[in-house]
Amino acid sequence: MIGSGYKVSDWVFTNELGDPLSPNSVNTAWYRALQNVDVPRIRFHDLRHTHASLMLQQGVNPKIVSERLGHATVQITLDTYSHVLPGLQRQAADLFGELLRNTNIRKTISRHEG
Repeated sequence: MIGSGYKVSDWVFTNELGDPLSPNSVNTAWYRALQNVDVPRIRFHDLRHTHASLMLQQGVNPKIVSERLGHATVQITLDTYSHVLPGLQRQAADLFGELLRNTNIRKTISRHEG
């Protein structure tokens, strides 16, 4: 229960008064939690990168990923996660090829020609 002395803030991890926790205490708790599960030992901050990489690999629009990460521009996201994108080019080409195979391309083209 939040008491009258609690300070509302934008911090993700706070103590019972709303003051930010130290990075050391968050890291300690994180590594302690990892001891109890069978997952690789990664830094807590790496979860952010994993989240972004997985979303991009699943085809989530980079603008959406950028907004979720709080980047000022989508270019920052694209520059940071460009290593994830080469496989997406192949996927886009495959999806477009499938679209062409399953679409009556002549009707589509004639509609756009006027």
